[in-house]
Amino acid sequence: MKKTSKKKTNIFIKLAHLFDKWIITPITKLILLITDFFKSNGHGFEKALTNRQSLVVISLIAALITFFAIDNKFTTLVDNSAEVLYGQKVKAIYNEEAYVVEGLPESVDVTLIGRKWDVYLAKQYPNDEVTVDLTGLTPGTHQVTLKYKESVSSVDYKLDYSTVMVTIYEKMSENRELTSDVIHKDHLDTKLNIDNITLNRGSVIIKGADYKLKEVASVKALVDVDKITKPVVGSVTLSDIPLIAYDKDGKVVDVEIVPSTAEAVIKISSPSKVVPIRVIPEGTPDGKAVNTLTPSVKEVTIYGDEAALADIEYLPVTIDVSNVNNNKTYTVNLTKPAGVREISVKTITVSLTLDNIVSKEIANVKIRTMNLQDGYVVQALSEENSSVSVIVNGSKSVLDALDASTVSAYIDLSGLTEGEHEVKVQVVGEDSRLTYTSRVRTVKIRITK
Repeated sequence: MKKTSKKKTNIFIKLAHLFDKWIITPITKLILLITDFFKSNGHGFEKALTNRQSLVVISLIAALITFFAIDNKFTTLVDNSAEVLYGQKVKAIYNEEAYVVEGLPESVDVTLIGRKWDVYLAKQYPNDEVTVDLTGLTPGTHQVTLKYKESVSSVDYKLDYSTVMVTIYEKMSENRELTSDVIHKDHLDTKLNIDNITLNRGSVIIKGADYKLKEVASVKALVDVDKITKPVVGSVTLSDIPLIAYDKDGKVVDVEIVPSTAEAVIKISSPSKVVPIRVIPEGTPDGKAVNTLTPSVKEVTIYGDEAALADIEYLPVTIDVSNVNNNKTYTVNLTKPAGVREISVKTITVSLTLDNIVSKEIANVKIRTMNLQDGYVVQALSEENSSVSVIVNGSKSVLDALDASTVSAYIDLSGLTEGEHEVKVQVVGEDSRLTYTSRVRTVKIRITK
């Protein structure tokens, strides 16, 4: 008993020595330094600090403050707390070649509950995956338990969710045709065009549950223009193109595709065509005739699809001359026709000059027929009904240069059947600066089978 008591006394003596060595003595030295600093500034203050009893009291107060601070920190470390590890990946263990699993979450949250120090240690360990063992389960619906490796035994690990319902299907496979689609095509230089894409394979194998395979309407290789480095005219090879399966509504179907990527040779061209600008006046000037409409640029280069370019003869530019009575200059932004992606010039000016109105008559303009139904023939009731005289109004210089063959008259027979009819005569001309009017408004014709 005396031995035990002596041992306890020795422990307390050692603790007192340590307390004095590491707390009382350093604090006392600090106070002495402060005292030296203030010697020259206050005799009373110096006397108080150099008093031994004062030093002991101050040192004791400082030691108590230090003790409580350390004690409070220790208490904080032993208090219970909770931390959440968000988005821990879930790994299923099963025969992936034979089965498909649905209903399993991609990730779950793991809550760590325990003393703060233990929770802190648990977070330092590498986070293992959340696992679920499906080995031995047959096709059908099963309730399974998720597991997480518990690195620190004193910490309680809780999963959200800990159990889930999964459905296991037998994995089926089918061959499907592989086609291509271009994405981000609008990012391609507007002067360039993708003419052709040749894939390194014509078909792929899709794998999954039988009902999923039936949903697949197409499998496409998504050729991304952004993946082409500095596209230029010629052939470019693109690798690792992702393959995606779609249903009939264009929605992605989650199936396995083997292989999962493809390679493509992309042929890039720059189809272009030089076409003239044709200025077309719209409306009628105020008591004047259009003499000239002169664009600042006579022709432009257009870029686009070859088929679209082939059908374009000129680039129309419409100018509103309604109620204009003086010469004028217009600034016009050129509009791209359908199928054209780029025009070499974006903006032009058009100079309008006006002149006095004069008239010219063109006689014996033959009347053409349009939209006569199949199986019918038409004839004029008289010679006077087979041709008309056309009055053309415009400036003298334009009329002097007018070619009479560019003026034509026609009648529209849409919806007319057998019998005699009186129809309206319509007149057109190639020069849009002029106005064309038939001297007679209608003619009489007969339609027979």
